[in-house]
Amino acid sequence: MNSGDTAWLLMSSALVMLMTPGLALFYGGMVRRKNLLSTIMMSFACLGLVGLLWVIYGYSLSFGTDHAGIIGGLNFFGLNNVGQNPSAVYATTTPHLAFMIFQAMFAVITVALFTGAIVERVKFSALLVFSALWLTVVYMPTAHWVWGSGGWLAKLGALDFAGGTVVHINAGVSALALVLLLGRRRGFPKDIMEPNNIPMVVIGAGLLWFGWFGFNAGSALTSGGLASSAFVATNTAAAASAFVWMIISWIHRRPTVLGTVTGAVVGLVAITPAAGFVTPMAGIAIGGIAAVISYYGMVLLKIKRGMDDSLDVFACHGLGGIWGALATGIFATAAVNSAGADGLL
Repeated sequence: MNSGDTAWLLMSSALVMLMTPGLALFYGGMVRRKNLLSTIMMSFACLGLVGLLWVIYGYSLSFGTDHAGIIGGLNFFGLNNVGQNPSAVYATTTPHLAFMIFQAMFAVITVALFTGAIVERVKFSALLVFSALWLTVVYMPTAHWVWGSGGWLAKLGALDFAGGTVVHINAGVSALALVLLLGRRRGFPKDIMEPNNIPMVVIGAGLLWFGWFGFNAGSALTSGGLASSAFVATNTAAAASAFVWMIISWIHRRPTVLGTVTGAVVGLVAITPAAGFVTPMAGIAIGGIAAVISYYGMVLLKIKRGMDDSLDVFACHGLGGIWGALATGIFATAAVNSAGADGLL
């Protein structure tokens, strides 16, 4: 067991936990004032709901003994056999409990993400029930496919360093499905639905950016060079995406604070699957291209097609995650991570 790795993984878990309150502020500032508190509650409640379900059976179904490459078993039910000693399979230099709580924070933020697509039109009680079902039926199997020992995508060699597929594509595509199912908000698109508090959005985005260092660099599961590389790649992609989004906004009208922070989040999304497999310089291309894809995807879906994804979850997380997953296959290099592979470039 390595004390440095353990300290970094626990610190990363705390950083990822901070992302959920950050997301609550980010989303809360973008809705109309009358929906501010309910929107914040939708995100923050995930810490309670998902945090509880994860330790009871979520971790076991995601990372337990493999069953046909689809789902984990119940050998870790109620954290049975998950203790202070390292796992023989996951994060072998840290306590098994440290890896478990790190993954718990991923599950929490993933559920919170898709709520942004349906704010202002769903009952809180219905959201809680749906979130519990979605976590069980969608997130847990997907996490096992990609990250679980024996998962069918893991066997195929899928590279997802920190959750581009498991977290962002999952949440983004689910958000799109919910939008299509629930339909538009009353008054959309005729009524003006301006953000109620831009400074709150900026603070939320700042907390997300800060927490994302734990999200991506923490996924190295060690405190060495790989974590450092992922950390720098993460920051570089976010900076590139924020800058490119600002330039695109400038071309069409003028740069805005809301657009710039949205661009930063899109860059963070796109670099998530690639952070530990690409060089920091590749982060410039990944983040910059992500801004272009998500910006025009947002325009196409909301303005051209009239789709009411309240806070543009699919355009940011769905499209950003899809591009990030593809970009991993383009820019990955074994020189950064020997556990990865060389991409097309």
